[in-house]
Amino acid sequence: MTRPIQSTLSPQAASVTPPLSELLLATAYAVEAVGEGRSLTDILNAEPANRRAAVQSLSFYVMRQMARGHALADLLLDRSPPNSLVDSLLITTLCLLSVHESEVRDNSRVPVYEAYTLVSQAVTAAGLDRKTAGFKGLINACLRRFERERAALLEQAYLRSNVRWGFPKWWIGRVRQAYPAQWEAILGSSFQPGPLTLRVNTRKTSREALLAVLQEQGISASAIGDHGVILDQPLPVARIPGFEEGWWLVQDAGAQLAAQLLPVTDGMRVLDACAAPGGKTAGLLMQARLQLTALDIDEGRLERVASNLQRLDLNDEGVVLRAGNAIDLKSWWDGQPFDAILADVPCTASGIVRRHPDIRWLRQEQDIAETVALQRRIVSALWQTLKPGGTLLYVTCSVFPQEGVEQDQWMQQTLEGAIALPAPGQLLPGQGQDHDGFFYSLLRKQG
Repeated sequence: MTRPIQSTLSPQAASVTPPLSELLLATAYAVEAVGEGRSLTDILNAEPANRRAAVQSLSFYVMRQMARGHALADLLLDRSPPNSLVDSLLITTLCLLSVHESEVRDNSRVPVYEAYTLVSQAVTAAGLDRKTAGFKGLINACLRRFERERAALLEQAYLRSNVRWGFPKWWIGRVRQAYPAQWEAILGSSFQPGPLTLRVNTRKTSREALLAVLQEQGISASAIGDHGVILDQPLPVARIPGFEEGWWLVQDAGAQLAAQLLPVTDGMRVLDACAAPGGKTAGLLMQARLQLTALDIDEGRLERVASNLQRLDLNDEGVVLRAGNAIDLKSWWDGQPFDAILADVPCTASGIVRRHPDIRWLRQEQDIAETVALQRRIVSALWQTLKPGGTLLYVTCSVFPQEGVEQDQWMQQTLEGAIALPAPGQLLPGQGQDHDGFFYSLLRKQG
């Protein structure tokens, strides 16, 4: 469980970033919590505002290189770590101590510190929690030994395939088997953070107008896709012109395709199933004025959908937000069929690891079969609510074929009257296009 650190900052300095020792311990708490199955997003949302950005930067890097940190900790410790927090603090610091100059060259967001500072601050960090305070000497000895034997230890660590690619071995094997010609590029792309990509709200402005305003403000950006804008350097959203005015929302270029692929026109009755946090909902409403039901099983997450639609001025009279389980039709469906359905179903999220680097450590290999079964139950239920002649767009943010092409084959063979329409199929990251990994299948229900 993540534990708060009592900041030593005065109330007058609450906006000042805390010392590195506090940030290291907060990052170690995050690493420990992910090891216990908690989402890094939830952990970071609970961080105090004055250290959230710094802890995110550190924890994202550690998640990307955690296999390396684990391997080095194994080599440095003669026995199992005394407890999970000692292990997490050691892994965190070893990841940061072992940054290679090529990483810094390729990614300006890699956190870099002097070795002496890191070791000293890690020992100080250990003293801030009773679980680690008694092991300051052990942590200090391990870190100093790493500095003395750096080259030899790294050479041993990189003999492990999971260290080179930064994923669990089962994940590497699955991707390699599925994409024998592309697997290295797919895995390698996860070491780079995803770019900040905006979807222009075409009800409010045009892409050309937004690009002109960005240029006036000295923000370098370029067009991507039909409605996207990609920033050369990420910025806090509040500093990007047009946020309060609702000119855009943050959305990956791959995700933006959903609204374009589902054929919708004014007045259509449309369902966005599994809608939260609402990016694809907003995209559909930018395409046409719809009688749209945004469904999600989590009522709390629907509040984010409502907030996003309000900021974008897309909360039309015909938009209904409904909490319910897509599989249990009686809990939410009024019996009136839909003209079009967006089925952005739950998945392993294996295609968005560059934006959510903790996913690789949260998932287990058996999760694939479980999500496949859930996806089939959802699609089978939703198909019943689609009118003859209507279309259903199946979407996952996954690169595993079991959740993509194999599901497409199953749907065409199993769903009554299903006819496949042209769709992108599997989009892979690291293939020269700056988007995450998605799968799209478009089906028409024969009348």
